[in-house]
Amino acid sequence: MLTRERIQFKTPDQVRLMRRAGLVVADIHAALREAVRPGITTAELDAVSADAIARAGAHSNFLGYYGYPATVCVSVNEEVVHGIPGERVLQAGDLVTFDCGAYILDDDGTQWHGDAAFTTVVGGSYATESDRVLDTTTRQALWDAIAAVARAVAGRAEGRSGRLNTVGDTVEATVSAAVAREGVHLSILQEYVGHGIGTAMHMAPDVLNYSVKRKGPRLRPGMVLAIEPMLTAGGPEVDELDDGWTVVTRDHSRAAQWEHTVALVPGGVWVLTAPDGGVEGLAPYGLTPRPPG
Repeated sequence: MLTRERIQFKTPDQVRLMRRAGLVVADIHAALREAVRPGITTAELDAVSADAIARAGAHSNFLGYYGYPATVCVSVNEEVVHGIPGERVLQAGDLVTFDCGAYILDDDGTQWHGDAAFTTVVGGSYATESDRVLDTTTRQALWDAIAAVARAVAGRAEGRSGRLNTVGDTVEATVSAAVAREGVHLSILQEYVGHGIGTAMHMAPDVLNYSVKRKGPRLRPGMVLAIEPMLTAGGPEVDELDDGWTVVTRDHSRAAQWEHTVALVPGGVWVLTAPDGGVEGLAPYGLTPRPPG
């Protein structure tokens, strides 16, 4: 079903299909976490991603997307998004973001998509304190936003339904608090935002990571959103490289991205790309995931 804004609302059965795709993405992430180490190339990590998708009997929604040549985006240090895997050899202390997805087919041949990203440090130790703050703040912003959405959806029964700008307001508040607390410089990327997801990887609505006056549509059960804050440790200005994909910070500051596919369900949310559905991530907020009945 589509509203006038052309947002796709899913039935509980369709959300469960998307959960299957989300668990494939979680498996890809687990395989990448195990494989990443100093000395490995980003092309070898793409092979790890491709193998995880094949073993699940799923399909990559990155490979071939507008001509993208791999199953995962591997963005290193100053690369913000869409880094193409190749012969680059990872070094200890590199800050690496993996962004990838998968889709499964239902009995009618309809695609149901999952999309998620995480940042990690190669070798297990942050190169700088700035890297630690950047990475942990980006992850915190993601979970703060997911929790805010969960509370907004839960409030519908009491007439307190929130709107989509809850995400951007929350991310901006989290980043501002970190800057004040840690005494660092962080910026929110504005050219690239989250999105709706369902029978295609990118759908309405755009999910902004910063505050705007426009409140956006009401948050309603049946929506599924890819929430993905992206931060830099410097300015927000970026450039696209000649490969037509890789986006880098103009000031060469490092970047981080965290993303989950989140289903809005009666009474809260279900984090489709988290192995536990969001149990661990939502626990600090006193919330639990709400799989559809």
